Amino acid sequence: MSGGLRAGGATTRRRFLTTLASVAATGLAAPAFSRSAERPVIMHGVQSGDVSAESGMVWARADRPARMLIEAASTESFKDIHHAAFVDALPESDFTAKALLEDLPAGQDIFYRLRVQDLSSPTLIGEPVVGRFRTAPSDRRSISFVWSGDTAGQGWGIDAARGGMRTYATMRNNRPDFFIHCGDNIYADCAIPAALRLPNGETWRNIVTEEKSKVAETLAEYRGNYKYNLLDKNLRAFNAEVPVFAQWDNHEVMESWSPGDAERGVADKNTLLRAARGCRAFHEFMPLRFTPAEPGRIYRKISYGPLLDVFLLDMRSYRSLTDNSRLAPENHLLGGTQLGWLKRELARSGAVWKVIAADSPLGYIGAGDPDADPRRGDEIADLLRFMQRARVRNTMWVTADLHYTAAHYYDPNKAAFQNFEPFWEFVSGPIHAGTWTPCDLDKTFGPRVVYQSAASREQGENLAPCFGLQFFGHVAIDGATGTLTVTLKDVGDRALWSIQIEPKSDQIGLRHT
Repeated sequence: MSGGLRAGGATTRRRFLTTLASVAATGLAAPAFSRSAERPVIMHGVQSGDVSAESGMVWARADRPARMLIEAASTESFKDIHHAAFVDALPESDFTAKALLEDLPAGQDIFYRLRVQDLSSPTLIGEPVVGRFRTAPSDRRSISFVWSGDTAGQGWGIDAARGGMRTYATMRNNRPDFFIHCGDNIYADCAIPAALRLPNGETWRNIVTEEKSKVAETLAEYRGNYKYNLLDKNLRAFNAEVPVFAQWDNHEVMESWSPGDAERGVADKNTLLRAARGCRAFHEFMPLRFTPAEPGRIYRKISYGPLLDVFLLDMRSYRSLTDNSRLAPENHLLGGTQLGWLKRELARSGAVWKVIAADSPLGYIGAGDPDADPRRGDEIADLLRFMQRARVRNTMWVTADLHYTAAHYYDPNKAAFQNFEPFWEFVSGPIHAGTWTPCDLDKTFGPRVVYQSAASREQGENLAPCFGLQFFGHVAIDGATGTLTVTLKDVGDRALWSIQIEPKSDQIGLRHT
């Protein structure tokens, strides 16, 4: 794991300033800055994540063993430093480092400035790289976010001549407060070839790297998948301005894995070992908060002011075995600990809206998923029943995974299991991967497809990103009324479908276009 330093407090600030003072005292600081070829470098831009009203994570990767020096301010001039800290980037974490900035003002733009100091030659300090994020408001202020999933899948990597991963640029132009990545941040099981032939006779030409030229098995290869994505200029620009709330799904490890699964047709057949490597790389390269008591944990709640709580699920790490699921007395999707946590936190939430970010659509858990036992829906049924009894109102689900965009309305009157309040689930993706045709949904919870945009049967599966069917969702919550507006968009920033949902204590009113 990378250094998830809790970088806060006066003591850390004094240590940071002492570090800078010791460099200056040598009298060599100026010559060090003149030897540009020798200075350490931040390799893949900066990024932030898991932002709350008072704190946020920041991340960077150095080109060598280095100390990451961090300053944070509420002005771009950095005249008012709110926070200063440092954290070391070591070979054990592939020179990645991340830190939690605390005691920040609520509802403010925060500018952070990162530099790296060579640990072997401390007088060598690299050029600063600046990023920004906005802390959550403490009052009822209008907020917005975007979500999507599925990056660099099915062989569609970075074609610079076609603009690279353009959906990140489109999402950035929407100026959201944050971004929920609903999983498949990488495709560790999908190699990137140098070229792919398109249906129209043209050629898609990928940037290629050694680590991304084969299915990932080693820790270095898993790390290489994240480094490959960060070669894209759109993603780096996006990361510097928009904090990410990251989840994972199966492709961060391999196709359709569950803990303890056996062979998958590759050299390393130990799924748990590969999952451990994939999880380590995920935590090293994504700016999610570090949980010392449970280092690999991904599910968490992020409170984003009085209007919104975000619940990020992990539907992969606690699944029962896919190969032997029908023989098991119990069948897990979330696992008892995560399910209990989710119930408690939903019941405790005082936010107007509770957004549940899932790895997969609920209608894909049963018959829609070829690897799933329908009994996995038992946990979801238990959750929905609890939410009805506990009167947990104003919930909505967001997800990706289907490689197209859709709006699903879950109606107990149309469902086999009926003990729940109706709710909406919105699907959007891929960010940059192959687009699929629509899939059938399991009817257990009565999903109705209100809208969808996908590849046609004539276009077939795995439609290339250059054909424009790349999607994300946008959510805006009005500070005065609490009205939530969901808009499904494409890479061209076209609003494909939209709906307004009014917060109600007993009933949700709807108005869609």
